[in-house]
Amino acid sequence: MRHPAWQNRANADIALALQHRGQEWDVVVIGGGITGAGILLEAAKRGLSAILLEQRDFAWGTSSRSSKLVHGGLRYLKEAKFHLTRDSVRERERLMQQADGLVEAQSFAFADYRGRKPGRWMFALGLAIYDRMAGQRARHYFSKDEFNFLTPHIAQQDLQGGLCYADAKTDDARLVLRVLQEAQAVGAIALNYVAVENVLYSDGQASAVQVVDQVSGQGFRLACRTVINATGAWAPRLRRPDVAQADSAKKLRPLRGSHLIFPAWRLPVAQAVSLMHPRDGRPVFLYPWEGVTLVGTTDVDHPLDIQQEVCISQAELDYLMEALAFQFPSLALSCDDILSCYAGVRPVIDSGQADPSKEARDHAVWLEHGLLTVTGGKLTTFRLIALDALQQLKPYFPHWKEVESQDALFAGSLSADNMTALPAGLNLQQWRRLCGRWGRDAHALIAIAQEAELQTLPGTQTLVVELRWAARFESVWRLEDLLLRRTRLGLLLKAGGAAHADLFRRICEQELGWNEARWLQEWTDYLALWERCYSVQHLCVPSATSVTAAISATPVSVQR
Repeated sequence: MRHPAWQNRANADIALALQHRGQEWDVVVIGGGITGAGILLEAAKRGLSAILLEQRDFAWGTSSRSSKLVHGGLRYLKEAKFHLTRDSVRERERLMQQADGLVEAQSFAFADYRGRKPGRWMFALGLAIYDRMAGQRARHYFSKDEFNFLTPHIAQQDLQGGLCYADAKTDDARLVLRVLQEAQAVGAIALNYVAVENVLYSDGQASAVQVVDQVSGQGFRLACRTVINATGAWAPRLRRPDVAQADSAKKLRPLRGSHLIFPAWRLPVAQAVSLMHPRDGRPVFLYPWEGVTLVGTTDVDHPLDIQQEVCISQAELDYLMEALAFQFPSLALSCDDILSCYAGVRPVIDSGQADPSKEARDHAVWLEHGLLTVTGGKLTTFRLIALDALQQLKPYFPHWKEVESQDALFAGSLSADNMTALPAGLNLQQWRRLCGRWGRDAHALIAIAQEAELQTLPGTQTLVVELRWAARFESVWRLEDLLLRRTRLGLLLKAGGAAHADLFRRICEQELGWNEARWLQEWTDYLALWERCYSVQHLCVPSATSVTAAISATPVSVQR
C-alpha cells in the first residue's frame, strides 16, 4: 500500500520542519482554513517552498462551521454584486466537476405565497440571470400541487406554487483536508497545533516567524521571504500594531453564524428549502446533509473572545426555531428534536452597516511590509482568493513556474465513473463519496478496513474505516479532531456519539497509541466541549412543548 501525502506529525511532519529550520522558506502561510489551504496549494504548484502553520486543528475555525454550501450567492444579485455572483457560480460549477462526491449539486425550493416578497416574477428574473451565468437553463416555477410533492409539510395558507433552482453543498472540513492533501502531494508541508507567536521583521520587511509547537511546547524560528496571514477573523492579531491602528479602513467585523441539525426523519426534506424569515426578511434555509437535516443561518455580531470556542446563543436558537415553525407548522418541532448545533465566526470587512447581513462578502488582500493579509470572501471562491493573494507576491518570485488558471484543482481526483470495478462491499454512491473526500487515497483507505468497517454508522453516511484512516494518517491529536472535523460524527450522532464510545476508544488506542488514562481524559474533554458548544439542551425552555412556546417566551432581536 502506498503511503498518503501526509502522516501524523508525531512521526513525520514536525521532524521535517525542524530539520529545515535553517532553510529560508519562500512562503509561510498562517491559518489552516480553506483560504490558507488554497494558497498553500497554489504556491506549491508554482514551485515555491511553502509551509502552512495552524495554531489549532485544520479547519478548526470558520472552515468547519460554515453553512456548507458551495453557492453563487443568489442574494448578491439584489445588491448588484454581479461580479461576485458570476465568479461564485463559475467556481461552483468547477468544483462540482473536479470534486465529484465531495461537492454535490443541491436543488433549492422557494415557496411562492400570495402577498409575500420577493414575488414570483422578481425571483424568476434573478434565477434566469443566475442560470445564464452558469451556462444553464432550467424550469423554475411549479404549481401548488407540484410544489407540495417536492416539499411536503410546508405551510399551506396562501401558497400559490414555488420556484426551484440549483446550487451545491459540501463537507467544508473535508474540502479543506482534500486541498491540503493535494498541496502536500506537490511538496508543501502543513502542520496543525503549531502557533505563530510573532512575525519577525528585518530591514522593515517580514523575514521570519517565531512559532511554538503546541503539543511539545518546543519553540523555533522559520526564516522566510514572505508571510501570508490567512487567519480570517483572527487576522488583526498578526498585523503590525502601528499599521493596523493607522488604517481604520481595514477593520474586521466578526459575525457569528449558527446552525441546527435535526434527524432526517423529524425534519424530512428531499431537497433544500429556502425562505425569508418572518421577523426580518433574512434568508433561512434547510437541506439534507450527510444523512441529517441542516438548518441555518443567523448573522449577528460576535463581540466575544474569538480565541474561545464559539457557541449558539439563546436568541439565535429562538430565531431559527421561529423560522421552522413559520414554514413547517404541522411538524410541531421542539428543542428536544435537535441532534446538535454549531456556530462559527465569519471574517467580514466592516463598512459600518447597521444590519450585519448587509455587509459585503468580498475578500480583501493587504500587503504590508512583506506580510500579506487575506481575509473575507466565500468558501466557494477560495481558489480565486488564493490566486489574487499570490499575484500580490509575484514581484518577490519573478521566476516562479507559471500555471494555467484553468488547470485542474485536484490533480489526484478519482471518479467513480472511471473506475473499472466497484470495491467489494460498497455501492456506487459510497464509492463516489470516498473518492471525493480522499481522492488518490480512496483505494488505500478501503484496503485498511478491518472486519465490518465498510459499514456505515447508523443514521450517517460515514464508514467505520474512515475513522481508522483519519486517525492513522491525518494528523489527529485530539478526539475532537477525529469526531468534529476528520469525520462529522460529533454533529451527526445523538449526544455527540456517546453510544459508540467503545468503537472510538478501540480505534484511538490502536491507531494513536492512547492508553486508558489518555483515552479517559480525551473522552471527558470531548463530552464537556460537546455539551457546551454543540448541544442546545442548556438553552431549551423545559416547559415548552413546541417551538411556539419557546419563541413567545423570548422575543429577542438578533439585529445589531
